[in-house]
Amino acid sequence: MQQILIAVISGLCVAIPSIVATITTNKKNNDLVIYRIDELDKKVKEHNNLVDRMYRIEGDVKLLQEKVSEISHWKMVFFVV
Repeated sequence: MQQILIAVISGLCVAIPSIVATITTNKKNNDLVIYRIDELDKKVKEHNNLVDRMYRIEGDVKLLQEKVSEISHWKMVFFVV
């Protein structure tokens, strides 16, 4: 009976720290994964913001090109004749 009790206590002395270490490691890894996902989410939002800004800039450039073309046309009409 005493040998069984010693074996159970020895087993618990090995199992409990192992379980605690496993839980702690999983928690740290989970926190790291969540942090990295949050950082990637920030980068995606910055990228999407850049895409939206570039879309607006392209529209502005097209408008400016049309105005330059119109001014060039009127310069030709007034100064060529």
